[in-house]
Amino acid sequence: MNLKLKIWRQKNSNSSGEMVDYNISNVSPDMSFLEMMDVLNNELISKDEDPISFDHDCREGICGMCSMYINGRPHGPDDLVTTCQLHMRKFKDGDTIVIEPFRADAFPVIKDLVVDRTAFDRIQQAGGFVSVNTSGNTQDANTIPIKKENADKAFDAATCIGCGACVATCKNASAMLFVSAKVSQFSLLPQGEVEAKDRVLNMVKQMDEEGFGNCTNTGACEVECPKGISLENIARMNREYLKASIKD
Repeated sequence: MNLKLKIWRQKNSNSSGEMVDYNISNVSPDMSFLEMMDVLNNELISKDEDPISFDHDCREGICGMCSMYINGRPHGPDDLVTTCQLHMRKFKDGDTIVIEPFRADAFPVIKDLVVDRTAFDRIQQAGGFVSVNTSGNTQDANTIPIKKENADKAFDAATCIGCGACVATCKNASAMLFVSAKVSQFSLLPQGEVEAKDRVLNMVKQMDEEGFGNCTNTGACEVECPKGISLENIARMNREYLKASIKD
């Protein structure tokens, strides 16, 4: 395939960026999207030009690093996949592909397609954990009876990879789907009950401080989430927050 790429280039977070056109030929439909980007970067390097910076790590859809906004959709024109799992067979010969970074005030651009998503890390640090006494008396998780329905819902919530697609696609740049997934995976399990009140209050407080927008239930986040995280988690987090806000 021969393709025309329109890619956002930005030197650093303090400079203004622009869309730059590139032509690439002989693209195999069996390539992953990131492999196509690798080929383009090799061509740029051979011409002594600055290669395009983009995030990637596992290339298996697990790490959540490959955050690209492709033709107006986070992770591109496929469902339930990350950018690294997107294949070029989703495009046709002669197509123009527009590639941008995830855009949100809380995700400042570092360079080109790389954005700073440490805001998510700080939200996790605020409460996305359980404190465990490792004195030697810790119970094995398998010995704690848990309803299968709750275990399944907690597991589904825990599949969130923190990629930020929910923020990028939301008209309000809301991180509610991400935060609610992290709250839900603990609130549904007995190990998370002890710190449930502090967890939801602290994580929501940190989310607000990071500058993410409010949720208005448009549902775009669930549609674009590569792991299919459900909006039910947002409703659950709102209930948890309401309970925690009521003083004893």
